[in-house]
This record gives sequence, C-alpha cells and structure tokens, in this order.
Amino acid sequence: MSAGPSFLGVAIGPFEPRSPQATAIAHLFESALLICGAVFLLVAVLVVYCVFRFRANGATEPRQVAGNTRLEIAWTVAPVLVLTWLLVLTSRAMSASDPPVDRDADVTIIGHQWWWEARYPSGIVTANEIHIPTGKALVVRLESADVVHDFWVPELGRKMDATPGRAGSLWIEADQSGTYAGACAEYCGLEHAWMRILVVAETPANFAEWQRHELAPPRPPSGELALHGAALFGAMTCIKCHSIGGISSARFAPDLTHLAERSTLGAGVFANTPADLSRWLTDPQAIKAGCHMPNAQLTDTQVRAFVAYFETLR
Repeated sequence: MSAGPSFLGVAIGPFEPRSPQATAIAHLFESALLICGAVFLLVAVLVVYCVFRFRANGATEPRQVAGNTRLEIAWTVAPVLVLTWLLVLTSRAMSASDPPVDRDADVTIIGHQWWWEARYPSGIVTANEIHIPTGKALVVRLESADVVHDFWVPELGRKMDATPGRAGSLWIEADQSGTYAGACAEYCGLEHAWMRILVVAETPANFAEWQRHELAPPRPPSGELALHGAALFGAMTCIKCHSIGGISSARFAPDLTHLAERSTLGAGVFANTPADLSRWLTDPQAIKAGCHMPNAQLTDTQVRAFVAYFETLR
C-alpha cells in the first residue's frame, strides 16, 4: 500500500509502520480487513447463488419452507467465532501498542492552538519537532493548553486525544533513524490543518549529542543587523511570549532557542528559510489566520534585523 500523502517530503501514513507499536496496529488492520473481505465475498457469492438457484417463474407466491436448524446454528456460531477471533487479535494489538505505563514520562507534549510544545526532563524545550533515540520505547505525557487536540504520528504508534485538564500517556518508538511526520487528528479550530509535527529519530549517540547541544544557549549574535534584531526582541513584546535560552523564559508561544535549526515554521505552514521567515514576521495573520501572534507592523528594516538575529539561533 502507498504511504499516503507527504508533509515537506516526509510521507504520512499508517501502512509502513516503523515501530513495534505501529506494527501491531497495522497487523490488526490488515487482519480485520482480510476477515471482513472474506465475509463480504462469502455473502456476495451466496446472494448471487440464491438469486439464480431459487428464482421462481411467474408471479406465484414462493413456496414456504420451514426453518433449517443446522443452518441457523451455523450462521449463529460462525459470526460468534469470527468476532471472538477479532477480539483476541484486538487484545493482542492493544497490549503491544499501548502497554501499561510503569515509569515517568520521557517527554511531555503539549498541544496548543495551533502548534506542539515538547518538554524533556533534562530541561530542553522545543516546538513542532520532537527528537527521540532509536530502539527505545519512550513514554509520552500528553497534555493540552486550550482545547482538545489529537497527537498522531502514524508510522510510530497510536493516536491519542490531548484533553485540557487531563493528562494522558502513550508509547512512541522508532525502529530506525529518520524523520516521521504527524498531525493533529482532532478538529481544534481554524488552523487545525496546519498543526503538523515532525519526529526525528536518531541513534542514541546522536540523540545524546542533540541533547547536549539543545541545553547550551545559542551563540551570541554578531554583526550590526543581528545585534539590532536582538535588541528589538528584548524591547518589543516578543520577549513576553517567546522563550530564548538565557534571555527569556516565557511560555506562551513556541520556544525560539534554536529556531534556525528547525525544519518548519508555523507548525508546518512552510519550510524554515530566511525568505519564508521574513514573510511570517511581516504578517503572520496573512499566513496563518487566527494564530496568536499579532501583526506587529514591522518595518522592512526591522524584519531584516529579526531574520538576521533568528538565523544565529543555532
């Protein structure tokens, strides 16, 4: 089967699982599809057979036939056996895809209108891109900051609602390195369709290196334009919403500490390039209507200064 649509070149679909949890779900779907297909084929064949075998000539009333005890027992017992087998398969898939949570969360993911926040026990905070080590099942604590969202990365595991005031837990794991795309699967408002997420799975060594890098503050800006952008960030309302390591600890909007290293902007609206970043800063409402970032009426010079500064956040 096809992997489905793609997001920035990364396929989105449940038909090529890349984790034990997603594999269990995919196998359950395939088994249920085969069983239902066989039942449909059997019923279709019997209907066609009956249409021709018991067709009456003329308009006379069909001959009345008494019940067939063996047949009635058969069509009662057979569905019971089929449904029992489906129950067994479902129980196995549930056990494999969602085992009991027996430890603290490895990462907390919080759904916002309309972006994802990821918080690690080490203190790392990032947005819309989650890094995980390969070959390790991670416990994800799922929360919502506003309305009901739904976290789903099809190739890595099950979907789960993020409900305000009620935390949930699920497992996520990747068999091999790669980038896996996901999305919010619960309608959550105007920009629901642009609430995408990327999970970057890398070797344990590379993941440890990523953690060390993320915990370090970004390098200080250099150059007149970048320094001007840093000054603007501290002087304007940006600092009251966005966090940058060593500068601001606000939590109302995506953390920008290592913004320049992310693949996307606006939770997937477009790729993270200087040109698209300029478009976003010029008028975010024109790009993602209803987002909580207002149009600050920046001048062209201010936009260029911000872009120069944000490009240093690595």
